[in-house]
Amino acid sequence: MTDAANDRPVFIEADHVSWTVADADVVARWYCEVFGAAELFRMGPLDADDIPLGEDGRDWMASHVNVPGARLTLIMLKLTANLNFQLVQYDKPADRNETLPRNCDRGGHHLGIKVDDVSKAARYLTAHGCTPMDVIDITEGPLAGKKNLYILDPWGHQLEIVD
Repeated sequence: MTDAANDRPVFIEADHVSWTVADADVVARWYCEVFGAAELFRMGPLDADDIPLGEDGRDWMASHVNVPGARLTLIMLKLTANLNFQLVQYDKPADRNETLPRNCDRGGHHLGIKVDDVSKAARYLTAHGCTPMDVIDITEGPLAGKKNLYILDPWGHQLEIVD
């Protein structure tokens, strides 16, 4: 029997959040212009057809990202001081799902960003093509006095703006 506590690695910090997007160049440009993100690097396109098969006969994409036959490009942004934001564009396989999950769907997600003023951020992001939901004014409990806002970026990705 092994001691699981002794075998556990040290989980230091989050490295990045990754979203799959339809057009990584366009989305990266928008986040750089609107959020002030900085591009750290980009890779690709990387195509499974151009990379030798592994010893087990699987292609590189199947072995490493669990998507056989994939072709992808990725762009890593520095979105905030403590958050790297990776955008990945898959051009293959042809049968990939193009529908974003809702928050209630398995795999549903959102990116929470802290701001100094939720109302100001709502006006600014709306002016830059985002679609806001209604502001949540929290009046009770441990977050009393705080405001949150779910807002969709121009491609329908969910953001939550918090103060």
